[in-house]
Formats: sequence, C-alpha cells, structure tokens
Amino acid sequence: MSTTIDFATLTVGDVVAEREFALTRDSLVRYAGASGDFNPIHYRDDIAASVGLPGVLAHGMLTMGFAVQPVVDWVGDPAAVVDYQVRFTRPVVVDPEVGVSVTVVAKVGQLDAEASVARIDLTVSVDGSTVLGKAQARVSFAPAQHV
Repeated sequence: MSTTIDFATLTVGDVVAEREFALTRDSLVRYAGASGDFNPIHYRDDIAASVGLPGVLAHGMLTMGFAVQPVVDWVGDPAAVVDYQVRFTRPVVVDPEVGVSVTVVAKVGQLDAEASVARIDLTVSVDGSTVLGKAQARVSFAPAQHV
C-alpha cells in the first residue's frame, strides 16, 4: 500500500476528505457510453417525465463511483478500500443548463484497531439533501498479505 497515513493517528469524527463534483448532461452521455447504460431517463427529459421523474437523472453507479473517489485519493491505494456500500435514497437530477453539484464529505466513523481497518462514512448530498444513505467504505491499513 502506498499510503503515508498512520492508522494510529485517526480519530472517530475526523474529516479525511471533501470534494465537490460537477455533473452535466455531457457527463451522463460519456458515462452511458462507457457503461453501456443507455436508459433514456439519463438523457431525455420527456421520457423521465413520462415515468414520473423530476427530470433527467444521473446514473446511480456513476454517483456511487465518484462518491468513493475522495477516499481512494486520501488513502492513496484503491486496493485499500476493501468494502464499499451505499443505499440510494434520492435521485440526482441533472439540470440541462447548469448541471448539478454533488458534495462528498468523508469522515472516520469507526476504527477497528485489531484489524487496522477504518470505516469511512460518506455524506453525499445535492443542495444539502442526502442522495446516498448509509454510504460507507472500509479501508484497510493492514500490511498486504501475499500468498
């Protein structure tokens, strides 16, 4: 692991990363192409409205993916993130003109000294409203085991 973070210095409640992500309709098109998810609720206002949505929505997996990125950047090694879970609680509506800004705050939620694992709780929100609930990443600071 290439991190220089000392597990022993972490305290529950520490904010370890904060980031704001700007999403535009162009972001959604690029993600659709990369993921193969061309569901029209992610790019057509008329289809989104016809199924009762408030507008075109960001892909859930896109939102989930960038929400963990500040943790990956903080720890310095994507392999150190040994578990990541979220609950989708509110859609991320992407305005056709201005897009949307998604805020991520990563905070130490729990420390397991025996296993050298930190649970990082993520607050992921748009305009102060949480869009991912129970968003948690488990980060291992234990030395890598080679078999």
